[in-house]
Parts: sequence; structure tokens; C-alpha cells
Amino acid sequence: MPVSRIHWEDLPAAVRAAVEEHTGPVKRAETATAGANSCIATTLRAAESVVFVKGVPLDHPLKRAQQREAAVATYLPAGSPRLLWHVQAAGWDLIGYEHLVGRHADYVPGSPDLPLVARALVELQNTPCPDIALKRAEDRWSGYAGPAGVEQLVGDTLLHTDLAPHNMLVTDRAHLIDWAWPTRGAAWIDPAVLVLRLMEAGHTAQAADAWAREQFTSWATAPHASVAAFSDANARTWDEIARNDPQGWKKHMGRLAHDWVTYWRTRAA
Repeated sequence: MPVSRIHWEDLPAAVRAAVEEHTGPVKRAETATAGANSCIATTLRAAESVVFVKGVPLDHPLKRAQQREAAVATYLPAGSPRLLWHVQAAGWDLIGYEHLVGRHADYVPGSPDLPLVARALVELQNTPCPDIALKRAEDRWSGYAGPAGVEQLVGDTLLHTDLAPHNMLVTDRAHLIDWAWPTRGAAWIDPAVLVLRLMEAGHTAQAADAWAREQFTSWATAPHASVAAFSDANARTWDEIARNDPQGWKKHMGRLAHDWVTYWRTRAA
């Protein structure tokens, strides 16, 4: 779903006042250009604090994604930014995070960021899944996989599920950000999602698979049939995404998803 990004100054005065109760008077605001799940995403600089703020109107379809993000924030591993506050005012829902100075990860073959990305995902895979309301993988992909395929997605691992490079912020380590789609499911699903993003960055399916097997025990031990079921469902998901919003990069992801399915079908179990 395309999201129109606005600036701090475009927010109603009552919303800005509610935020400034937490930050103090804002001296400068810098709108982020990356990301797709927030109507406002901005770095606010006040006299004694710098915070990253994101938000949506309360009547926006993405409000539920924002509320999921706020709900899971306190359970995330140390590498994810800390949630500082969550406010609703004048028809808006906004959350404030600690500000991290970094850059988006580079997934190209040989990138020095890749070990950092792997370390961040391993940290997540070792984080207990909180006992809160989360979408379950078998429900989330139920419309794209057959009954047997859905059953194979069941698990109790906390998943990020949107491991695009702009959701990995690199400082001296990689930080997982933008938790709009936290999900409970089989541990190998996040590596399966990451593999497709590696292919987007130029890795072959075989090279991405081999790298993931070296980094993630969950991927190295994933049942072949289970990965096949998810891969089919994920390809259908990207087909739908591209049909509903036919941007070039989304159509490209759809083609890569089908390339991955072809590779996995011929790969020895």
C-alpha cells in the first residue's frame, strides 16, 4: 500500500505539542526518505534529546501495524532501537524511538555488512517469543499455501519477516528496525525471507542458500518440504503485491521469488 509521507510541520499543532511533552521544544526535524509503513517518519532534534518518531492517523489502515510495532518493542533484542514513548493525540498515533546514527545495510555479495546482518538475525532467533497477541505464520500465509503447507509454518520463534536492507541499520553492528510485521512461526522463515533479499542484491539462489546454511542453524536444519511450501506461498504473496501495486521493484521481487522456487525444487533435500 503506497503511503504519502508528510513532514513534522504538517502535523496538527496538538499532535506536535503532545510529542514535545516528551522531547522538549523541537529545534529541527529531518524527514526520512526510506520505509513504507508510516505517514510520518522523522528525526526530531530538541535541546537535550534526539529521537526518531514515526506515526499514522488513527483512521489509517496501517494503524494496526504501528500498534503491533509498539506492542512488541519492549521484547526485542538489544540490537533493536528502544521504544521511548507512545502517544495518541488529535487523531494521530505516534511512537518515539532512541535515535541511532547509521546507514542502511548493503547486501551485495562480499559486503562487510553481511556478517553483521547474520549476527543480528541470530540474536533475534535466540530471543524468546513474547506471550502477546502476534500474527501466526500459518494464519498469515494461509491464503497462499495449501493446508499441508500452512501446517509446516507453525513454530514459536519471534520473526521480523521484512528483512529488506532498509530495515537493517548499520553502526558498529546491524540493528533490526521497522517492526510492522512481527510474527510467530517456524524459525527458518526469517532466513527464507532474507535469502530472497540477498538475491535482490545480486546473489544467486545457490550462493544465498549456501551462505544462509553457514549462518543459521534453523536454515541448515529446515525440512525441505516445509521450505518448499513457504517458498510457493511467498511467491504467490509477491505476485499479489505486484498486481496490487505494480512498481518495478515489486515485480522484480515476484520474479526472484519464482526463481527461488525453481531452484529449491531442484535442490537435493
